[in-house]
Amino acid sequence: MDFSLILFLALVLTGAIILVDRVFLAPGRRAAATAGGAVLDEEGREPARSKASTMPLVVEYARAFFPVILLVFVLRSFVVEPFRIPSGSMYPTLHIGDFILVNKFHYGVRAPVLNVKLFDVFEPERGEVMVFRYPHDPKVNFIKRIVGVPGDVIRYENKRLFINDEPLDFAYHGVYMLPRRNGAARTRTEQYSEVLGASTHYVLNDPGAAPRDTRGRGIRVPEGKYFVMGDNRDHSNDSRFWGFVPEENIVGKAFFIWFSWDSVDDGGINWKRIGYDIP
Repeated sequence: MDFSLILFLALVLTGAIILVDRVFLAPGRRAAATAGGAVLDEEGREPARSKASTMPLVVEYARAFFPVILLVFVLRSFVVEPFRIPSGSMYPTLHIGDFILVNKFHYGVRAPVLNVKLFDVFEPERGEVMVFRYPHDPKVNFIKRIVGVPGDVIRYENKRLFINDEPLDFAYHGVYMLPRRNGAARTRTEQYSEVLGASTHYVLNDPGAAPRDTRGRGIRVPEGKYFVMGDNRDHSNDSRFWGFVPEENIVGKAFFIWFSWDSVDDGGINWKRIGYDIP
């Protein structure tokens, strides 16, 4: 179930309990306290000790949790949302076990739960790392790098990326060993620097993998949609296979690694990855 929906329902439930208590139950408690000889304060409210002893437990819990749930809901819906990286499609930029923060308002403010854009802020740009809902299963969140914006013609050929028939700046930076998984040997890849928009980042090519080309043709990105790819180019399920990301599926811009747990090699906290911006 969508966590945003769970938070929203919890917010509605606790708010409804507080409202029902204030409108229907609290007046009866005050009347009973007055009839029993309790002294009310200058605003006609019963003393805290008397109120705590007569207030239903469910109302106490609702009053305690409502402001906490409201704060989390507002922050998560409009400011930042945490995500955990579950796959290796964004190596070497993002590792399995990285915990990242996603800016929820960078690409426009959206209504919680409904995900309807209320107003624009910035447009997605080439080179930015974006979290979005997978077009073929919106319950699943994906994270990839934006390669093409509306109107671009994208071509990926012989493990090189071309935008509008221009190859990107691309330079070899040595061997990169992918972490082993499930007891398998580490995979040897080649690391390259790539300049895409305002971002200079590293990508990986696996010499032993067949090219995942766009079949030798340019693909034009339609209006309102985006072409995305993983930095681990030969081990990424991205727009080359399932198509474009609609604008309404965008969640936000990934910008910071706040924690990292090394779950594929030796285990434990990966201290050297904590506190880095995402290029």
